[in-house]
Amino acid sequence: MGLSKWKVDGAHSEVGFSVKHMMVSKVKGTFDQFTAEIEATPTDLTTASIQFTIDVASINTRNNDRDNHLRSADFFDVEQYPNLTFTTTKIEKTDEDEYKVTGDVSLHGVTKQETFNVTFEGLAKDPMSGAEKAGFSAEGKIKRSDYGLTWNAALETGGVLVGDDIKITIEIEAERIEG
Repeated sequence: MGLSKWKVDGAHSEVGFSVKHMMVSKVKGTFDQFTAEIEATPTDLTTASIQFTIDVASINTRNNDRDNHLRSADFFDVEQYPNLTFTTTKIEKTDEDEYKVTGDVSLHGVTKQETFNVTFEGLAKDPMSGAEKAGFSAEGKIKRSDYGLTWNAALETGGVLVGDDIKITIEIEAERIEG
C-alpha cells in the first residue's frame, strides 16, 4: 500500500484539550471545527505529510462566558489569529503502531516545534459507504506561555487561576479519497 490522500471524517473525530484550573481541577474542552490534509500510508506513517488546521473560534468548554473570554484578546484573540496549524516535519516509528510526530505548531502569531505521540488504530471498510477508513489517536502537551498566551490571575491561596500546560488529545477517523 503506497501513499494515499485521506480526509478527516469530522463526525467521528475530535480535538480535545485540558488545562489545570485553580491548581486543583481540570477544565476540558474541544475545538469543534478543524480540517486536515493527510497523505499517508496508514500502516507506516514515517513518510506521511500532515497539515492540520483548527478554527480556534470553535472552542467549546460547555460554558459560553468562558468560551467568549478564551476567544478574546486576553487569550486566543481569534479576530487577529483565527487558526492553529500543525505541519509535520519529522515522523519516527517507536513501536509497531506507535509514532513520535514532530511538526510546526503555529498559534497566536508564534510558530514552535512540538512532538505528539500518535497511535495507528487500524483500517476498516465502512459498511454503509464501502469507503476505507483509518483511525489515529494523538496526544501531547504544549505550554501556552510559549505562544504568548499569558493571561492569568493570582489566587489568594497561592498559585494561579489557569495552568500553563495544555494537554491535547486527538481522535481521527479518516477516509481514503485518493490512491
